[in-house]
Amino acid sequence: MGRETTPGGTEYHLVAFDAAGVERPELGVAYSEKALQDAAASAPTDVFLMSHGWNGDVPAARAQYDRWIDAMAACTQDLEAARARPGGFRGLIVAVHWPSKAWGDEDLGDASFGLPGPDLPGPDLPGADPAAALAAPSDALLESALEAFGSSPEAHEALLTIVRAAMDDAAPVTLPDEVREAYRRLDAASGVGAEGEGASPAEDRAPFDAETAYQACLLDELVSFGGMSLGGVLAPLRILTFWQMKRRAADVGSTGIARLLTDLQGAAPTARFHLMGHSFGCIVVSASLAGAAGAAAGAGSERTPVHSLTLVQGAMSHWSFCRSIPSAPARAGWFHRVVADGLVAGPTVVTTSVHDRAVRVFYPLGAGARGQVDYGRVDYGQVDHGPGDLPTYGAIGTFGIRGPGIAIVDDDLHAADQPYALRPGIVHNLRADDVISEYQGAMGAHSDIAKEPVAHAMWQAALT
Repeated sequence: MGRETTPGGTEYHLVAFDAAGVERPELGVAYSEKALQDAAASAPTDVFLMSHGWNGDVPAARAQYDRWIDAMAACTQDLEAARARPGGFRGLIVAVHWPSKAWGDEDLGDASFGLPGPDLPGPDLPGADPAAALAAPSDALLESALEAFGSSPEAHEALLTIVRAAMDDAAPVTLPDEVREAYRRLDAASGVGAEGEGASPAEDRAPFDAETAYQACLLDELVSFGGMSLGGVLAPLRILTFWQMKRRAADVGSTGIARLLTDLQGAAPTARFHLMGHSFGCIVVSASLAGAAGAAAGAGSERTPVHSLTLVQGAMSHWSFCRSIPSAPARAGWFHRVVADGLVAGPTVVTTSVHDRAVRVFYPLGAGARGQVDYGRVDYGQVDHGPGDLPTYGAIGTFGIRGPGIAIVDDDLHAADQPYALRPGIVHNLRADDVISEYQGAMGAHSDIAKEPVAHAMWQAALT
């Protein structure tokens, strides 16, 4: 942790936070202090603040940042353009880690948890105890689930029922009655509301229905979203965890990351600031701007605008920034303040991809959109997207940012040597089907983002 160096030789700061948005020092050292000292001493012209998404433990976040930052460094034309500006270019990169891996070991520096573990003998190996081979992963799963949902007696009892049922019959035709009831109790114990679109990122969903979620996951074979097998009886558990992590992204972003951004702006008052998020990291960086107050324009503490915002395959509502949600006209998107208060002085860049199954399929499924799981992609030829053109529940990684009260331009992601005509105050939705395209299991191309054209779009937003 602290000052990191990518395989390509670029240095950056990595600062870790806990689930409450409190920095996690390592060996008594708060690495944000080192980043702030560096910002004050080096007088950077540009500061890049980045957040990873869901299911990233510390090693995974470090590896992803290494790839992202090396992709940025490979954009040599953009670097030359930055250096040619009056005052030159002195960059400072600060990446954050937040505990987003539901089934992982979040100890700093430790490898992520797997099921089964590498030291667990398979039931067919000589000398193996089949009962132990089943008990060990179920115990580990229960322990990790309690970390995500809390260790209340209600959550513990419900999780124990669910995990035991999965060990007995992983994929029944329908969920047993006791499992459906256990999921109902677990949902209640989680404290996550179901307030529909326009609510906070922790509650902008329909009421949870375990049987509907279970059948939809069987239909779509969503058995390893996030890189781990949690299908069958455990599939609704993945969906409930989706909301726990979504709430955590908003909480961490509006507290710890917001404080870090404010402190960095104070340490480098003349620098241009650029925010970049991936997946749930888009919620993190958006919440760092809007704060906990949500949609209310002018609400909360004063916020110095940033110069650009890049949201890559965002796992957040496509109505998040609009002034009126079509299905709930009296409500604004939770992050409408970012637009209404001009908190992004330059352009906002968004990537979308039809190959991203995590946001195209799993996001609306997690939101409880019955019968509308696979939405395909939006018709970019349309100028005005009304409520009949877009679903109530959908992610910006599929549809881009949408809704009234936003100046929007739709375009394709350009090659790394092709310029953009980006404009301040405009949302540019960039269709990246030809670039963010490599399938990586059930997530599809969700994490296929460490590529020069994606980094080039971020650079172009920063240089506008």
